[in-house]
Amino acid sequence: MVLFDFRGCGLSTRGLSVEPLQPEYVVEDAHRLIQALELGSVDLLGFSSGGRAATAFVHRYPSEVSRLFLASSTAYPISAGTPFLDNWAEYQRRLAGEQAAGGRLRNSTIFVWNLELAPSYLRLIDPLDEGDWSYEAFLDGRMHPWVNGDAVDILRRSGKPILILHGLKDMGFPVQLAERLHRAIPGSTLAIIDDAAYMCHLEKPEEWSQQIRHFVANYPQTPE
Repeated sequence: MVLFDFRGCGLSTRGLSVEPLQPEYVVEDAHRLIQALELGSVDLLGFSSGGRAATAFVHRYPSEVSRLFLASSTAYPISAGTPFLDNWAEYQRRLAGEQAAGGRLRNSTIFVWNLELAPSYLRLIDPLDEGDWSYEAFLDGRMHPWVNGDAVDILRRSGKPILILHGLKDMGFPVQLAERLHRAIPGSTLAIIDDAAYMCHLEKPEEWSQQIRHFVANYPQTPE
């Protein structure tokens, strides 16, 4: 298993301007890494915005992907989830608490469903500096889109075995979007983890990893 940080995130290069952080360079970095390590065709897992990066990657380098895993992610605009969140009383209650705390909770009560695990989430992210990749730059239009074209159509046409892995209580990308994507991609697999939110791999790590193992065991790799 190979894990890597996007530019400007985690332990990756810091202090970059917005231009070198553009999504297309992240996709190219992944390609270079696969080539440098001589991995051939890989199983590619993208979490959150990484799912968008994975979609862009399979569109640009289809021969380098055997199976695709989209975890706590979406192929739809962020605004597509707004109606579900607006009508979700528990989300609105937690959002109000986050706002009242003035950012001190750092979305721990939204990204984690079991509030007893919220401190574990905070301990996980506390050692990390804020990434250079700017969400504000994304919101004000300075970041390029992850995917050029229709992300759903790209996934549908890829022909890859696709696992959509999602927490039932996800308050970032509501589960309805995962269900919608599954319906839009014939042959895709949808695995929903009960009583878990956006950080379902933190809340239910055994079930989360078991879903991946089950998918790998039951879906052969795409021939090169």
